[in-house]
This record gives sequence, structure tokens and C-alpha cells, in this order.
Amino acid sequence: MTAAQGGPDQQGPPQPYGYAPAPPPPGQGAPPEPTERPLSVRIGLGAFVATLVLGLIALGVQFADPDAVVDELRAMDDNLSEDTARTLFTVVLALTLALYAVQALVIWFAWTGRGWARTVLLILGVLAAVSGLAGVSGAGAPTTGSGFLTSMSAFTLAATLAGVVALALRPSAEWYQNEGRRRAAVR
Repeated sequence: MTAAQGGPDQQGPPQPYGYAPAPPPPGQGAPPEPTERPLSVRIGLGAFVATLVLGLIALGVQFADPDAVVDELRAMDDNLSEDTARTLFTVVLALTLALYAVQALVIWFAWTGRGWARTVLLILGVLAAVSGLAGVSGAGAPTTGSGFLTSMSAFTLAATLAGVVALALRPSAEWYQNEGRRRAAVR
């Protein structure tokens, strides 16, 4: 039975000008299957997740008592009113949380195989590591913090260095290149 007689259409949807669709180019059948993330990618991204979590914990400890933070801000500048100090505290807290959200988003994109996200993590990780090493060596501004926050900074620096090294390894670079090619073939 043909389509004109009420039977199923064996030809698919009608094509313009009566021609069948062109076959795919030779060697391009189904899109390539995604490959498993190498250990270096999992370690690198896990280290960046650890820096994110450690940073949020440190932020919670630093800003646990907003009144103490406002008093410290006012002690730095005698001309600063309490309302201005509270507004400054709120703005800094909101911006910091927004940056942590952006960091989490970049980590997610890197997890899904986006090479640009890996590059962003590598660049920002190197900058953070250089800044952290300068702080540890005493080249930065003097810090007044608890031993807990100092140890959190050291752990964050170690995790950042581990993340940068792991994502810079050859298996990581090759996996991101292959994921980019695979995604381009699917488009």
C-alpha cells in the first residue's frame, strides 16, 4: 500500500523539488561518544570545589558577627558613619557571594567539558596562587586574623595549586580538546 492509498509513507517527509536528502559525508556517521573524564580532570575540579567550599567557610567565619565587622570598618576610618559602614558591609558581602556563584558556574562548565572554563580556572587559579604565595611570604598587607583563618588560607592555597597543576596536565588538556571536537561534531 502506498501513502496515496492510505498506507504508511516509506519515503519520509516530502523533499523540495522531489529529491531525496543528501547522504552524510564519508566517515561521518553517528556523533562520537563522550569519553570518561581522566583522573587529572576529576582531581583538578575537585580541588577547585574544595577552594570554593573553604572560601565560603572562611567568609562565614569572617562575617559571622556583622556588628564586629562594622566596628572594625569604623575603626579604620573615623569619618565613616555606622550607616555607611553597614552599607559597605552588605555590598561587599553581596559581591563576594556573587563571585562565588560565578566560580561555581565556571566549575560546572569545566565539568561539562568546556575548554574556555578550564582556561578561566587556570588563569584565575594562577593569579590566586601568586597572590596567596605573596601573602604567605609576607609581601602582602599585614593580616589580623585568627589562626583558623590563616590555616584556611593555607589549605585554600594548597587546593588551588593542586587544581591548577591537575588541570594543566596533558590528559586534562587532551580530554578538553576531544570534548570540544565531539561537541562540534554534534552541532
